[in-house]
Amino acid sequence: MGIVTARRLSQGFFLLVFCWLCLVTTLGDGAFELRGWPVNWLLSLAPLTALATGLATGSLFAPLLWAVPVVIASLFLGRFFCGFACPLGTLNQLSGYLTRKTLGRAGRAEDNHPSPAQGLKYALLAFLLAAAVLGNVQTGLLDPLALLTRSASLAVLPLLDPRQGLGQAEARHYDGAWVVGLLLVAILALNALRPRFFCRYLCPLGAFFGLLTRFSPWRIGKADTGNCGTCRLCEEYCEGGCRPSGQLIVSECVLCLNCLDRCPTGRIGFAGRPSAAGEQPLPDFSRRGAVLVLASGTAGLLAAPLWSVGGVAGIGRNPGLIRPPGSLDEARFLARCIRCGQCMRVCPANVIQPAVTVAGAAGLWTPALDYRLGRAGCLPNCIACGQVCPTAAIRPLSIEEKRGLGDFAAAGPLRLGTAFVDRSRCLPWAMGRPCLVCQEVCPVSPKAITVREVFEPLRLPRLAVADSRGTVVTLAALPAVGRNLAAGDFFLRPAGLPQATPQRILGRAAAQLTLAAPLAEAAPGREVEIVVRLEQPHVDPAQCIGCGMCEHECPVSGLRAIRVTSENESRSGPGRMLAEAARQGGRSWRRKSFPA
Repeated sequence: MGIVTARRLSQGFFLLVFCWLCLVTTLGDGAFELRGWPVNWLLSLAPLTALATGLATGSLFAPLLWAVPVVIASLFLGRFFCGFACPLGTLNQLSGYLTRKTLGRAGRAEDNHPSPAQGLKYALLAFLLAAAVLGNVQTGLLDPLALLTRSASLAVLPLLDPRQGLGQAEARHYDGAWVVGLLLVAILALNALRPRFFCRYLCPLGAFFGLLTRFSPWRIGKADTGNCGTCRLCEEYCEGGCRPSGQLIVSECVLCLNCLDRCPTGRIGFAGRPSAAGEQPLPDFSRRGAVLVLASGTAGLLAAPLWSVGGVAGIGRNPGLIRPPGSLDEARFLARCIRCGQCMRVCPANVIQPAVTVAGAAGLWTPALDYRLGRAGCLPNCIACGQVCPTAAIRPLSIEEKRGLGDFAAAGPLRLGTAFVDRSRCLPWAMGRPCLVCQEVCPVSPKAITVREVFEPLRLPRLAVADSRGTVVTLAALPAVGRNLAAGDFFLRPAGLPQATPQRILGRAAAQLTLAAPLAEAAPGREVEIVVRLEQPHVDPAQCIGCGMCEHECPVSGLRAIRVTSENESRSGPGRMLAEAARQGGRSWRRKSFPA
């Protein structure tokens, strides 16, 4: 078996593993569901994730130690991960081959000529690592493993799930998924311009491996300095644009090994010595390129402080930003989250969505709860998101901790936020229409939503009693009401006596009403009025956990009449509002009081 065949088999294997792990990131124990598969394994192999989160937090999450063997191997072999394992690199190489197969030999060789623009990825790497030093991890936006996982989870698999009977049983919806999908399409389409365009010009992980390659003893190179002719087959099929026929750019070789396989004279090999034709460690940087890298690093150092000036993690936070259960406080959350989308994929309620604007620029595509778009609120007995998070931005929970049971009873359940009733939109408050949905679906015991019963008269002229016999009251006239008076929420009571006990209307026939019990004051000639019983909801902030069941089920479409905001969330001191002393950041503060 040739070395190129071995490389292709390795690429195919890792691509299939990637597809399988994305597919089974679905809660359940079926054939195409989670069942304990290590869905984070490929993400844990990325050294850039381990490095960025380590710089931002000063610690390394244990599963990310899988990146250490990759770094060690890269120090000896070069960018083997790019050529043999990276699934996005495989897709780029395949799409480049398909879109450029009709290009002539001279055109292919010319497109593979090294370009100073290949240094752009080093500027991006400098920006991302500098930002990470100050706690702002943005590597997941361009890290190829996180990028491809996010694209597959939010854009590709939702197109296949309900149609093919794989993964999720119902259609999934994600806010802004079209942008995520178009980004992947654009990355693949750019390979029509240059082979592995993303890998050459934009990939920060490739830049990191390129820096490691400077120290690797084993590399591609020419065995002697003799003239090897003008065939240029090595450059025609080079995937990295590293100039294998001349002075080799060591950091740009992705170990596709096409040059070794294609060379008709055998002058190119893989050995523990420098290339006989000479080497340069990095792409040709002009003075402008060096300034760009320096400016990118400076911009990265400024990004986190400038973001904190807006106070979006503290007093200036968006109250609509609700993180999944188990999320760290906002600053530490953004120092770990790589935006891979696995928590969004595994959520059975489809309530975890990619943040587009609600979390600001620093929180783009991080997970946030959207109770309106999902299929339910946050399920009380579900802890899946924390179990699949590769960096512990959402820490793994137990059911007992989430619900405040057993050893966690004293601390109480985790709170995601608090529901607030919008009385200007609530049917019982604003429209005089009976509704009890939010109170009925509240999963907390005792209920976090209670109701206060009031009786409001319908907007009708006062009605005169023509006859009253037991439970049957005949009115002189009864205009059109437009409602079903026998629905159980309508009552009859004497006009002008709001303290009188109203009697439920059980039936209507023209102007004749049948009541549940006789109405003593309904003598002929007396005036009566029809009232509707309204149960107006009130939220107890001490009981509400912010699960969002009420918001999701609210019958007021669009802007719900009851909405959950992040006030009183467990993960963040400044977001709490129950009156009690607390400590945060070494200084004393008091939680805001909330009126009943």
